[in-house]
Amino acid sequence: MKSGYWGTLCALLCSLSLRANALPEASADIRHDATVMAVEQVMPSVVNIATETVVEYHDFYDDLLREFYGWRRTPRKERYISLGSGVIIDEDGDVLTNLHVVQRATRVQVKLWDGREYEAEWVVGTSGRDVALLRIKARPGEKFTAIKFAPDDDLFLGETVLALGNPFGLGGSVTKGILSSKTRRPSAGNEPLDINDWLQTDAAINPGNSGGPLINLRGELIGLNVAVYREGQGIGFAIPVKQVAKAVASFFSPETARMLWFGAIVKPGSNPVAISEVSVGGPADKAGLKAGDRVLQINGRTPTGFLDFDRMLGETPGHKATLLVEQGKERRTVNLVLMPFEEMIRQKAGLSLTAAGSTGGPNFGGQKGMLIDQVEKDSPAQLADLQRGYLITQVDGVPAVDLRDVGNIFASKSKGDRVRLTVVAQRRRGAGFVEYRQGTIDLEVR
Repeated sequence: MKSGYWGTLCALLCSLSLRANALPEASADIRHDATVMAVEQVMPSVVNIATETVVEYHDFYDDLLREFYGWRRTPRKERYISLGSGVIIDEDGDVLTNLHVVQRATRVQVKLWDGREYEAEWVVGTSGRDVALLRIKARPGEKFTAIKFAPDDDLFLGETVLALGNPFGLGGSVTKGILSSKTRRPSAGNEPLDINDWLQTDAAINPGNSGGPLINLRGELIGLNVAVYREGQGIGFAIPVKQVAKAVASFFSPETARMLWFGAIVKPGSNPVAISEVSVGGPADKAGLKAGDRVLQINGRTPTGFLDFDRMLGETPGHKATLLVEQGKERRTVNLVLMPFEEMIRQKAGLSLTAAGSTGGPNFGGQKGMLIDQVEKDSPAQLADLQRGYLITQVDGVPAVDLRDVGNIFASKSKGDRVRLTVVAQRRRGAGFVEYRQGTIDLEVR
């Protein structure tokens, strides 16, 4: 009995001794923790951004010399250099940053973590969310490492977060903290985002961090660093990934890229591409697409991501596409017909628009906008007392610089929604005297 007991005990002790001896060799380096792994995963997608802005100066005497003597002095120019950060979201070299980092730049350069430097071009931006898209001017076929998007609202108050970027031009830099606060109010529609809409963290965010990623320990993008609260310590802010994703979805849409009404929003980072929202009465809705549908094929070809999805959809012959979609275990085929903005605006409002000045008509004192060319009988436009020759300068407070601006607003409206138009009308008062009158008109979309 005792012999069996002591034998078992000796065997157990020997086993523990062998495991203890083997442990130091088998265990990983304790320093290689979740923080380090997240940084290693994300750093290749982080870029440093340098912008150059050239400003020309004219003074009172320049104007006098030109007007009275015909002299033209060479304008004085000054160059300003500023630094920021960004993050690659697509292997082809599309980069997200803050709009305020690049919007006035005449030249943009990006530098990757491994030292490679490239010129970049500003593609599109949204002032409401302070998000802008750049595109690296890479060699044909060159690919980059893209960051992964975290799911919307997948946030834990107090979880560890990391801010990556280029503070004070110091290059690839990492700071660590916690998620101090989530957004403090629900979505405010088209209103510009501010502190109440941003994520708060005590991870150090300094000048130059703007546009860089705020990530979780899975190495996923949860926010885009945007600002620091200078009056406090350990208070930094980031645009939530939900708002970033909405901006990206609007950038890579047939509406923004090609002025074609699709009527649905694609979720960035999803593979297969997933439909997150469908507008009632739009082409996607009429085709039978539903929120949650995953798009497996477009005209027999498989999109590799949401950027490829946008390219394939916008390049379909005749704006017609056959989509193979899946929801749950059910697969079905839908036939989609995209609608040009001109036709969509006529359908919703009964308006035909042209760019101001393109037809040789009145210049409205140099004001920019879209000129009403035709008003359909018994349409919402006629019921709102809009007339041929009026100039639309704003739509829902957004400058109506071109058809894309007007179309994007109308594309977001459903039947019964109202659109507020700022219009300028021309009135002649006596020989050679023209008066311009401005007002607002509410139009109900049909």
